[in-house]
Amino acid sequence: MNGENGSGSHCNGKYGEDLYIKVPIGTVIKDAKTGKIVADLSEPNQTELVLKGGRGGRGNSHFKTSTRQAPRFAEDGEKGEEKEIILELKLLADVGLLGFPNVGKSTFLKAVTDAKPKIANYHFTTLEPNLGVVKTKNGDGFVIADIPRNY
Repeated sequence: MNGENGSGSHCNGKYGEDLYIKVPIGTVIKDAKTGKIVADLSEPNQTELVLKGGRGGRGNSHFKTSTRQAPRFAEDGEKGEEKEIILELKLLADVGLLGFPNVGKSTFLKAVTDAKPKIANYHFTTLEPNLGVVKTKNGDGFVIADIPRNY
């Protein structure tokens, strides 16, 4: 957001607010022109200020001196930063298996892929994601992830 112009009566202009947008964990922010990574938000509750809001202008009282007791001018506020960015989400897999413990997610993964996940008859057997690749007839494939409940 842009800053606001300065005004009279010992006032300054408002500073433009910084805008924060909630994004999922694993979001990468890139500069659209250069492709350079600006931020990699891979931690929970991580914040990154990508563009700053504008600076507020100074009011006429800021320019008052002993010889200029009532200045008739003020300073304009500055515009906030502007940039085109790309938000890209890093993906672990094309398909994620989510569900209650002990309902057959790992068994399904083992049946449709060559993955060898640990399978046992107790809760929370899967402690970290297991990945498997499904091969199709036309040579394409896609990745399935068995995602544990704590992720």
